[in-house]
Amino acid sequence: MDGNQKIAKRIARTIFILVVIFCVGGIGGVYFDQQILPFIRTNKQLSRINFLKRSAENVTVINKTEQITIKEDDSINEIASQASNAVVNIISLSSQKDFPINKTTSLDRSGTGVLVSSDGMIVTYRGAIIEKNATYQVFLYNGNNYEAKLVGIDEFADLAYLKIDVSNLTTISFGDSSSVTPGKKVVAIGNSFGEYQNRYAVGLLSNIAKTYNLAGKTVSFSEKMEGVFESDLNNRPEYIGGPIIGYSGDMIGLIGMLTVDGQNQYFQIPSNMIQKSLQLAMQGGFESRPSFGAYYISITKEYAIANKLGIDRGARIFSPSGKQGLAIISGSSAEKAGLRINDIVVAVNGQAVNLDNPLSNLINQYKKGDKIEMVIDRGGQEVKMNVSL
Repeated sequence: MDGNQKIAKRIARTIFILVVIFCVGGIGGVYFDQQILPFIRTNKQLSRINFLKRSAENVTVINKTEQITIKEDDSINEIASQASNAVVNIISLSSQKDFPINKTTSLDRSGTGVLVSSDGMIVTYRGAIIEKNATYQVFLYNGNNYEAKLVGIDEFADLAYLKIDVSNLTTISFGDSSSVTPGKKVVAIGNSFGEYQNRYAVGLLSNIAKTYNLAGKTVSFSEKMEGVFESDLNNRPEYIGGPIIGYSGDMIGLIGMLTVDGQNQYFQIPSNMIQKSLQLAMQGGFESRPSFGAYYISITKEYAIANKLGIDRGARIFSPSGKQGLAIISGSSAEKAGLRINDIVVAVNGQAVNLDNPLSNLINQYKKGDKIEMVIDRGGQEVKMNVSL
């Protein structure tokens, strides 16, 4: 028994010694491989010894290089280069007599505009200019200035058009605003305060405000455009009337502003709406715009639930006062057709009224004098109504 214990102890001791040797040898081998052999390779005297030379030659050195490429957005100047040349400065000058003191007062306003035709047609937001009894000077990107003529005001889209007598001008390129989604990077270009100098602001298109109506009221109006863009741009007056462009360089909106309840609200009119307005301006004016004469609320799902409506889309004829005469204008097409307060317009000539197709925008697809059919939800009952615009 004692002999067996001695043999067991001897075996255990041997195993322990071997483990220690392997551990020390492993650590030493790693150290030798990573520290000693590279030193031998670079030492001229040691590298001449055959044994050490052969050992050093078996060393493989791996140099791992990772290339990290950081792609930055193109410079704003490069993105906006062509668009910048189409941005102009508009100076409005007006002299008005104050009564009864008969004193002449000089007024001026500096705003931004955009060249939309090579022969000098300019579009701007109507709030960027003085509309009545005014003369206009337009400064181009190269500093040249020209007298301009006011050729029209689009009351529906709140756009103003001026014309200068110049040809071969650089014009803005229109993007498709219907494909724009929130989160898109945009650049705003402004140019104001007399001395020609472009201003830039970079931001994100943060929201498509489908129920925002240019009436600037708590309710929408059938004679005003509905549906604008909102962004987190640095909103300042000098950008009003200027474009917002995507990183492709195309204009997707024009900057406007309304004062509602004492607060300035900035927004962007979508480019597709501008193109429709421009077409009317080119054809001679906006007299063909139809009139309907009703105030309404565009129904959202939340509004339908809150007001216990049986329908979650359409346009509810409405006035906060609850009075028929304030919801529908006296003598208007809406009144003549028999429209009532709280009626819900659900279709216009077969097109559904919804957030993507608000009532005012659908009506303004037609011209003054056109006849259309409206489908009305009146207390849960469907009513068809013929309307002469």
